[in-house]
Amino acid sequence: MASVTSLSDSVQQHLASALSATLPEAADADPLLRRSDRADFQANGILALAKKAKANPRELATQVVAQVTTGSVIKDIEVSGPGFLNITVSDRAITENLAARYADEAGRLGVPFSANPGTTVIDYAQPNVAKEMHVGHLRSAVIGDSVVQLLEFTGETVVRRHHIGDWGTQFGMLIQYLDEHPHELDHKRSAGDTAASGEEAMSNLDRLYKAARGLFDSDEEFKTRARRRVVDLQAGDPRTLAMWQKFVDESKIYFFSVFEKLDMEIRDADIVGESGYNDMLAETCRLLEESGVAVRSEGALCVFFDDIKGPDGNPVPLIVQKSDGGYGYAATDLSAIRDRVFNLKANTLLYVVDARQALHFRMVFETARRAGWLNDDVTAYQLAFGTVLGKDGKPFKTRAGETVRLVDLLDEAVDRASAVVREKAQDLSEEEIAERGAQVGIGAVKYADLSTSANRDYKFDLDQMVSLNGDTSVYLQYAYARIQSILRKAGDTRPAAHPELDLADAERALGLHADAFAETVAEAAKDFAPHKLTAYLYQLASLYTTFYDKCPVLKAETPAQVENRLFLCDVTARTLHQGMSLLGIRTPEKL
Repeated sequence: MASVTSLSDSVQQHLASALSATLPEAADADPLLRRSDRADFQANGILALAKKAKANPRELATQVVAQVTTGSVIKDIEVSGPGFLNITVSDRAITENLAARYADEAGRLGVPFSANPGTTVIDYAQPNVAKEMHVGHLRSAVIGDSVVQLLEFTGETVVRRHHIGDWGTQFGMLIQYLDEHPHELDHKRSAGDTAASGEEAMSNLDRLYKAARGLFDSDEEFKTRARRRVVDLQAGDPRTLAMWQKFVDESKIYFFSVFEKLDMEIRDADIVGESGYNDMLAETCRLLEESGVAVRSEGALCVFFDDIKGPDGNPVPLIVQKSDGGYGYAATDLSAIRDRVFNLKANTLLYVVDARQALHFRMVFETARRAGWLNDDVTAYQLAFGTVLGKDGKPFKTRAGETVRLVDLLDEAVDRASAVVREKAQDLSEEEIAERGAQVGIGAVKYADLSTSANRDYKFDLDQMVSLNGDTSVYLQYAYARIQSILRKAGDTRPAAHPELDLADAERALGLHADAFAETVAEAAKDFAPHKLTAYLYQLASLYTTFYDKCPVLKAETPAQVENRLFLCDVTARTLHQGMSLLGIRTPEKL
């Protein structure tokens, strides 16, 4: 099924042709159309055009109105104020447009694919091997996953990359300790028991890490052996690599259990950690040095920037290779760029990384640009996110001042949500309450994160997140479940569009907003901005609540009106379901 032209696009086209008929030089001018509370839409573009053409804006607006054909789409158009146009669309156009979306067999609600899709590599959800995931890992995973869904839905080819921390000095310490205490990672796991085994895997790693760290700090001889082990690891010694692999595998059991809790698909093939670029590091340095992008300074290979200086006024370089021959993060990140551009053929490189890394990425991207790896056809972008704060507005910590374990946080969200579901549940079994509690709790955590613009900090307040009032996912999930309940009660009466019917104000407002889904998705995908979609969905649910309060559905005046209102309910439900799924949030049929 072809995509559906939204009402705002139809109105925009009508206005654009009226503009160019009135003022031929305005052929490509934007009428600046937006939703309005005075009419359905308001166009403000005539003011700027009149200024350019040295015409009276109100007169020009009147001339444009004379050229507009009213009829099937535009019912009424009038000049207001200094030269604004107020436009009302016909009830028939609203219902017909929604009917076309409803009939989309692909289940896309008539949302078009992007005109020029490309390939985006998105780097997100980057936990560290042998370390627990904490609340700081939440945002990268949740924002990244939603951007993946949005881009794929618009037709972009998306390559997911989880750049896990699986290399470096600490592994020498861990491997040496495991070599000397070989049974530290043994544990028995029952088949299919991923949740327990994930936590078991983590507690093993955690215990081993603490023991190794203690020995490393207190025993000089062990420290020397551990440092030698790092050299063996980097040189690719088979026995050392095999032990390193054990840590990675053990950590992955844990990662997968956490991502499963987050209701998020992480595929093994997409996990390409720091170690994945090892073989490229020397060549990356050689290419940068030979091209003159990087220079030797006090033995280290550095890239300098005119505008990046330290507090002492001296330039702060990006160090690609240290003076002792070791490689820093920059070498790995630059090698990853080469791989993503030349092997994966990406047009866009997207990094969902904490805003505190902004300077590092600015330097890395500029270095890659100077080397010719990034250019006008291949862009790199850091989708920088802010910090998770506690209710007190300070970075989120436990009472003891530790960073909060992600697993504990998710478990608590599910517990709180289960309590809310249990309180409202009418005919749900214990098993259903547990399942819905997980969907509502995890949805609440994701939605709170995604409804804040990524670059802002946000407060982690579980009471607010699982509240039925206000801008929360629970409010949206209940709106969806309420519609499903009405559709079930309707029995044999099927939803059907009746374009001949007049619409009440609440029906029109809901219909016009539902029709704007496609442009919202396009904008959220283009700007990598899931918060634009959450704002849209919250307004959709709010408009639905008003419609539900003011327009009886099953007790409407005529059978045609019952069917048409059921149709409006179903279109809203499908839009909520599709929109929430792009945020990675479930919409239970019953709550």
